[in-house]
Amino acid sequence: MASLAALLRAVNLAGKKTIPMLALRELFEGLHFTDVRTLLASGNVVFEGDGSGDAVEALLKKEAERRLGLSTEFFVRTAAEWRSIIARNPFPDAAKRDPGHLLVVFLKTAPRAPAVKALQAAITGRETVRTVGKQAYIIYPDGVGNSRLTMARIERHLGSPGTGRNWNTVLKVGALLAG
Repeated sequence: MASLAALLRAVNLAGKKTIPMLALRELFEGLHFTDVRTLLASGNVVFEGDGSGDAVEALLKKEAERRLGLSTEFFVRTAAEWRSIIARNPFPDAAKRDPGHLLVVFLKTAPRAPAVKALQAAITGRETVRTVGKQAYIIYPDGVGNSRLTMARIERHLGSPGTGRNWNTVLKVGALLAG
């Protein structure tokens, strides 16, 4: 059994794709995952389970649709991967100074260098983007809500679906994974 984190894409945002965290925990427990804990109401689940990230993602996607009528993507990372995500943050100063404006976008696949360069070239505001593995780290100095660097634009340029969490949430999930 491994400690895993699953992030759901775009749930409980502006009243769309609403799912109570109790129902989410029950979904995971019904799939025989153990020590299931949720964080916030935005679809962050820490649990114990077996299997690879891809296999667990596919199972969760299929069963959320079947059991809850919820169509969304899941992004699963191991505790070791999560520690690496925190350790390899290319913006440690921003993480300390303004963690609410540092976003980590969890992707299905690692973007290729030309795609990252194209995304960086498409930025019209003050945002800064760096990628490490299957994560994009983005500083939104004026806030995500005021930015033209939307998730749709990020996904289009990087060629992968994604879901974002601010640095505060990344650290909270990391603390849950650490026990």
